[in-house]
Amino acid sequence: MSVADLIDPIGNSDGAVTLLNAENWMQGRTLYGGASALLAYTHAIRKFTDLPPLRAAQIGFVAPVGADFELRSEIVRQGRNVTQLRSEVISDGKIALTAVWVFGTSRDPNAVYPSAPIGEGPGLPGASPAVDSRHPPSFVSNNFDVHYTADRQDAGKPVIRRWVRLKEPSNTDPISELVLMGDTLPPSAMRVMQRRGPLSSINWSFNVLDTEPVTRDGWWLVETASDHADQGYSSERLRLWNADGKQMLSGIQAVAIFG
Repeated sequence: MSVADLIDPIGNSDGAVTLLNAENWMQGRTLYGGASALLAYTHAIRKFTDLPPLRAAQIGFVAPVGADFELRSEIVRQGRNVTQLRSEVISDGKIALTAVWVFGTSRDPNAVYPSAPIGEGPGLPGASPAVDSRHPPSFVSNNFDVHYTADRQDAGKPVIRRWVRLKEPSNTDPISELVLMGDTLPPSAMRVMQRRGPLSSINWSFNVLDTEPVTRDGWWLVETASDHADQGYSSERLRLWNADGKQMLSGIQAVAIFG
């Protein structure tokens, strides 16, 4: 199931949706978080077509999202420059995902401070070997090429950085691809867990740093890094760069750690 096939059933009005071959994007009992977020984002921009570029989002992963659900979106506030829009994915009559999208027009900058370039540490995309995980989630093995970076981290350090690209080009707008790709990696706290156990993303907030993101050969550099893990939770930073080391996305996520 390609990205185009995934979002093809999404219309421009609120209502029920059924995905065909949704199992290709499943992560356990639910759609992979980036895919769920993309469904909500796609509904928002198809229902409201005259929006400025996406600048930020706050997404809550409330409950599992399967192949059958309802979508609804509404404008919360539309100002001179910024429009805030809320989307919800409804499963079995209850909210399964809730998202607030922030769209904003460009203005003459009163502050300019570019994000730091990533440097040469990760190496060239695709130059390092593919990740040799024995049991990758099915949505990863079905849809993504994932390669190690040249600067592989020590096993005891809660940082995961990988080169990632779609196996099949998405043929969507670039922002949609960022929404899909930004949550690809597992939480980095798994690298410092004392016992094996499941992890679950609770939310994901991100800022879009470049509203016209481009990369080479489909490769993006994705990173998760735990700032703090204790009492069954981890606070994770999620970042994404293009193949030339320019940062495209900056985010944070709360993760539940079980076991």
